[in-house]
Amino acid sequence: MRTRTPDERLEGKRRAAPSTLVIFGANGDLTRRKLLPALYRLAAERRLPAGFAVLGNSRTPLSDEQFRERMREAVARYLEDADFDARLWEEFSRALFYLPGDLRDASLYERLAARLEEIDRTCRTAGNVLFYLSTAPGLYPEVVTRLASSGLHTGPGWRRIVIEKPFGRDLADARELSRLLYRAFPEEAIFRIDHYLGKETVQNILAFRFANGIFEPLWNRRYIDHVQITAAESIGVEGRGAFYQEVGALRDMIQNHLLQVMATVAMEPPAAFEPEAVRDERAKLLRSIRILKEHEVDSCAVAGQYASARIGGEDVPGFRQEPGVDPESQTETYAALALLVENWRWAGVPFYLRTGKRLPRRVTDIAIQFHAAPHALFGGVGIAEPMRPNLLVLRIQPEEGISLRFLAKLPGSGMKLRPVSMDFNYGASFGLRAPTAYQTLLLDAMAGDPTLYTRQDMVEACWAVVQPILEAWARRRFDFPNYAAGTWGPPEAEALLARRGHRWRSP
Repeated sequence: MRTRTPDERLEGKRRAAPSTLVIFGANGDLTRRKLLPALYRLAAERRLPAGFAVLGNSRTPLSDEQFRERMREAVARYLEDADFDARLWEEFSRALFYLPGDLRDASLYERLAARLEEIDRTCRTAGNVLFYLSTAPGLYPEVVTRLASSGLHTGPGWRRIVIEKPFGRDLADARELSRLLYRAFPEEAIFRIDHYLGKETVQNILAFRFANGIFEPLWNRRYIDHVQITAAESIGVEGRGAFYQEVGALRDMIQNHLLQVMATVAMEPPAAFEPEAVRDERAKLLRSIRILKEHEVDSCAVAGQYASARIGGEDVPGFRQEPGVDPESQTETYAALALLVENWRWAGVPFYLRTGKRLPRRVTDIAIQFHAAPHALFGGVGIAEPMRPNLLVLRIQPEEGISLRFLAKLPGSGMKLRPVSMDFNYGASFGLRAPTAYQTLLLDAMAGDPTLYTRQDMVEACWAVVQPILEAWARRRFDFPNYAAGTWGPPEAEALLARRGHRWRSP
């Protein structure tokens, strides 16, 4: 694997080698909504390597031209905050190809090998191939096994593979998936993608902490009271009820996205800004999270499921009324955890994680609550929130930025205090459109830079955290639904914080 030099990494000078990106499941939602728009933007910014090509695969019979037309429609539709340039598309689409076939059919991989050789000759991709599994997770073992048995996992150039979450359904399943992957690819060629780690604000946590002398000294138990990480969605399951019923909020969001964000917030400073140094520290933090005992699950974890409600003059169905969902479903659409980190920096500081469907608004943020001043000099006069004067909020979506709240004197006679905020907004400050997470992560995979990707030991550490909760919830029958659509979750979630002297902030 080629690792970029420090100058290239720090300055953002991507020098990805020529390559072919093979997308398994190229007719699916992820390819149309995220992958192709991200590649188009990279092409618009002239950041794709010379000799780049895309080879899509799905069972749908399509010619190259039909595939290009479908992708053209998708890019024009899902290209957010950017204009579609027909001339640029014409140039970009010449490197789009398609190979129909069933992933369970051995002959597909013979045809795939022949097509890759042909593309290599015409597009000069140097024999480098990046396989992207944009398929149902149940097909991962089949594809990986077939790639290995057909010899496609090796070649004249490098071979890498990108897999989407979930990385297994539980700890044992994650280890079995890892065993299969290692039969075909070494760890440095496996890119487990978590698009949250590609978001600008999540990446900016590293810069915010380690490039500013005023914040890192405060980043510990002496100054921070607790941390809240919220990933809220206002929508329901959007026609994916059958899929979501098998996954649930804990597996879908907390096991991967939110624990990785927590690790980035709480990790120790790496020795250098190098891929393995950064990933080592994230892994260490994840292994430091206290694993809940069976008798602690009820007091440290809350499950919820949304009920029907009337929102904005419209009737919104509950989860059990969604198409494809069991009317007696026990799947959680909301999950909240109270976690502790057993290390010197964070001893005794609770980290609260919550995620849910059909909450009041779409928002993902990290709220870092500092301790109150040790002496209430002003006696609380005029302070709207005397117990929580200082708050740092890192906003991940929908509008990326950072906000610092502190107390200031209200103009006029007397000492009246009010909370005020200093705000940083990416768009307003830099005047640039931030790259999408998939732009960043696709380019990293082509450059062989795994900094923002998840390593197997990190995957297992995340599963170890949620495993006892999954097992406890599987043995329990919940009185679902327990929160109305359009609210901030079940009352048990408020009690989760209240018993620790805290309360959820309203984003």
